[in-house]
Amino acid sequence: MERIGKFQGEKLFLQAIFERSFEAITIIDHQNRLVEVNSSACELFGLTRKELIGKSLVSLFTSPVEQKCQQSASSNTVLKGLFLNQGKTIKKADQKTKQNRLEEQVSSACPLEEVQFRHPNGMIKTVEYSRVEELLPNYNLLVFRDVTNLKRAEEELQRQHQRVKLFSEVTLKIRQSLQLREILQTAVNEVQRILKADRVLIYQVLANGTGKPISEAVLPEYAPILGIEFPEEVFPKDYQELYAAGRVQAIANVHDPQMGLAECLVDFMEEWKVQAKLVVPILQNFKSQHDPLWGLLIAHQCQTTRTWTDFELELMQQLADQIGIALSQAELLENLEELVTERTAKLQEVNSNLQQEINDRLEAEAALRRSEEQLRLIANGLPVLIAYVDKQQCYRFNNEAYQTWFGLSPTKIYGCHLQEVHGEEEYQTIRQYIESALSGQMVTYEKDSIFQDGCVHSLNVTYIPHLNQPDKDQVQGFFALSSDISDRKAIERMKDEFISVVSHELRTPLTSIHSSLKILATGKLGNLSHKGQRMLRIADEQTERLVRLVNNVLDLQSIQSGKIKMKKKACKATELMIEAAQTMQTMAQEHGVKLFAESVAFVVWADRDYIVQTLTNLLSNAIKFSPSHSTVWLSAKLEAQEPKTAIPFVTFEVKDQGQGIPANQLENIFERFQQVDSSDSRKKGGTGLGLAICRHIIEEHGGKIWAESSLGGGSTFYFTLPALTQKGGDDHQR
Repeated sequence: MERIGKFQGEKLFLQAIFERSFEAITIIDHQNRLVEVNSSACELFGLTRKELIGKSLVSLFTSPVEQKCQQSASSNTVLKGLFLNQGKTIKKADQKTKQNRLEEQVSSACPLEEVQFRHPNGMIKTVEYSRVEELLPNYNLLVFRDVTNLKRAEEELQRQHQRVKLFSEVTLKIRQSLQLREILQTAVNEVQRILKADRVLIYQVLANGTGKPISEAVLPEYAPILGIEFPEEVFPKDYQELYAAGRVQAIANVHDPQMGLAECLVDFMEEWKVQAKLVVPILQNFKSQHDPLWGLLIAHQCQTTRTWTDFELELMQQLADQIGIALSQAELLENLEELVTERTAKLQEVNSNLQQEINDRLEAEAALRRSEEQLRLIANGLPVLIAYVDKQQCYRFNNEAYQTWFGLSPTKIYGCHLQEVHGEEEYQTIRQYIESALSGQMVTYEKDSIFQDGCVHSLNVTYIPHLNQPDKDQVQGFFALSSDISDRKAIERMKDEFISVVSHELRTPLTSIHSSLKILATGKLGNLSHKGQRMLRIADEQTERLVRLVNNVLDLQSIQSGKIKMKKKACKATELMIEAAQTMQTMAQEHGVKLFAESVAFVVWADRDYIVQTLTNLLSNAIKFSPSHSTVWLSAKLEAQEPKTAIPFVTFEVKDQGQGIPANQLENIFERFQQVDSSDSRKKGGTGLGLAICRHIIEEHGGKIWAESSLGGGSTFYFTLPALTQKGGDDHQR
């Protein structure tokens, strides 16, 4: 029975590998028919498993094989070794089927690692394959890997390499000229040679706005332009400004009205028999920022019109840039030549390494070791504690900060149990967090530790579970990250004390100001003008908002400091929801929003006043940010037991139809003074503290609060409270 169980386990294991493999795995019989395929094979060939089973392997590769055989009669085809029944006798030519003729071609071919076939969508795909003969009697296994994208990348790389090489050759010829005249003449000669243009010239723009050609390469049958000066009207100021801004003109037909050429320029083109032209500005970085234009690099096609390609435009632009550099740094040509040679060598080295990386993927182990060393160097350089603990709670990695902070050498504590390193007392304190991390939960907590300097430091500790990739439920261990937050704690204490003092000092005068404004509003001290009444109303609203802000700050400070103790008791969820809805009903009517509260029969263990405050805060936000004639829903539902506490809980929901919250702000809105749109919130009376207070109230109850939203689709706020069962109620009473 044990052997049977082991066999079944191995069978399931092999079946899982077969089905989840990213490689296309097929099993064929001695007649080259497919008898089993995995899902990756179906995806690769674009057919369902039902369509593939029983299909001849030859039929999948017929067109590519025939094409390949025609292209390489001397070097044979790629598929020898793909079909495994080559030893069979081939019938006479007049008796052969199409399949037998194909297999004869295949059996005479030399073995290669790649093969092509036509996908049902029409795409030609390239795959690598490997085989295992006689996997079972009369059955063979073939494993295919799609390398189509790699082949395309190689081809694109070759094209880019050719372009870089061509550009480098031309640039090198330009740089090899030591005199400016030679540089310019070399440039026009090479451009004419590469583009096969009828005329290529370099036109210099003079300081007075006129210009003249200073270098030219032209075919004998066309008149040269070199030596002719052109008046300002032929090259006006607005054209200079366009070219100085980097404009490139690629004109396929100078007589085409859509090209937008001036009539005088068209006449000039006709005089020189120009049918198409390409103009690229030559800019210099040493010239004035307002006048960087030195001249133009121009190509003419005189015999016929011509559509200029992107490559030609790119080459002309790059050569114009090189000419600009040569003009501004002619005295450094020798150094520039060395730099071009060095750059070319570097590009060739990069291309070679890239191709080697594409073709050879067998260096994973060496790359892993290099990566591990780099990570170790980074970890040792960071001012935080970094460790890895396995599932037996033993250290498997520690950075050098352990030596600096605690005097613990990473080599000495390697392999040691956490209890052995930290001691029994501290281990029992952190044990619950360790067990949570090993159960697959990320844990963050704070603790105080004594460093080598003898001082007590506050640490923020985070445990990140290390999950096995194939099986996400298996935890291999966890990463421990600890950072020193002593300075932050000190600043937070100073900040909290400052906020508390300032808020208390503000409350009394604000209350007096608010009361005085209320008395003025009654008219007992005299009537105000309409403008005065409006200003008084604004002052009253802003004073009330400031009082609310101060009260919220004090409430939040009291909850965070632990001065307020929650008086928890059994509360009916429906009563809490109804009380909050009634409180906010007036506000809802003013905004034209309907409130809907669902009746439920759950009982929670909570402080009634603080939960009502939480619900009213959430309802207030939902109403303020909802459009008129919309609905806000308040509901609750009983959830399953929490895994850690085994206690059921109730989830409250406040749902609106507002504008929604961006996904990247769903976490930040629960922080102090955080608002999605501060300007909009000020209009609606927001302080930026309501959600922060709600979060602290819910966390004091042992629950959690979060939000889900989509832009334009409204928002839903959730929070949980422990549900009160009969047994739970007795426990709480005790």
